[in-house]
Amino acid sequence: MIEVTWKVEGMTCGHCKQAVEKAVREAGGEAQVDLGSKQVKITYDAAKVQPETIREAIEDQGYDVVS
Repeated sequence: MIEVTWKVEGMTCGHCKQAVEKAVREAGGEAQVDLGSKQVKITYDAAKVQPETIREAIEDQGYDVVS
């Protein structure tokens, strides 16, 4: 399993947190969102999903992955 932490802009509330966590889960990973720092810790299996797929899933929800 690989673990990365990305800064994601545009998250402001519990709904945002749920939307990002669901998008990551549906893309094949698991996410822990910290709204205060606007960071998302993502765990995924590189044999099953590519990080770009997870990034696109988050961005498709209307958020900006900046790092």
